[in-house]
Amino acid sequence: MIRRGETSVPGWLPIMLLLLLFGLPFVIAAWLYYGDSLHPSGRSNHGAVLDPLVDLQDAVPESQAVRWSENLWRLIYRNDGNCGAECRESLYTLRQSRLMLGKDMNRLRRVFLHGDSAPDKVFLEQQHQGLEILRDDDLSEVLAASRPRDLAAGGFFLVDPLGNLVMYFPPDIAPGDMVEDIEHLLDLSRIG
Repeated sequence: MIRRGETSVPGWLPIMLLLLLFGLPFVIAAWLYYGDSLHPSGRSNHGAVLDPLVDLQDAVPESQAVRWSENLWRLIYRNDGNCGAECRESLYTLRQSRLMLGKDMNRLRRVFLHGDSAPDKVFLEQQHQGLEILRDDDLSEVLAASRPRDLAAGGFFLVDPLGNLVMYFPPDIAPGDMVEDIEHLLDLSRIG
C-alpha cells in the first residue's frame, strides 16, 4: 500500500544499478583493449632497419673496414664525389653523433668511405681526429645496394661488431635522432 507522498521504486531498478555498477568497468576495459584509443604507438626509429642484414665479412671479406674495428660498432659515411659543403656537413654530423654518445662513444668508430677523389687530409686531421678514412670500391657497392630506395643517398650506415649492416640513416638526420637509435642498440647489445 502506497501512502501519500511516497513513490514506488520499480523492482528492476536496483538490479539494473547493480549490473551497471559492476558491469560498466568490464565494458570500458573491453572498449579500451579492443579499440584503438589507448594502444601504444610503439617505438619509431629515426633510421631504417636494414632487412635482410648484410654480413660484410661475407660480402667483402678483404675490406679494411671489416678488419679495423673488432668488437666495435662502426658508423660509415659514404661519399663518392668531392668532399664539398654537403660532405663536410655530413662529417660534422658523424663526429657530433659519436660525441653525443658520451660514455659509450668509445664503442663506436667513425669511417669515411670516399670515392676516386682523395679527401683534404689537412682538414680531416684538424677537424676529425680519429676518423678512419678508406677507399674501398667493393664496400661502396655493397653499401649502395643496401640503402633503402625510398631514402636519399648520402647517409650513414651503422655496422654492428659482428660486421652486419644494421641501419641506414638519411643524410638530413639530426645528430640527436641518430644517437637515440644508436644508444638504443648499444643498450640492447651484449657485444661491442
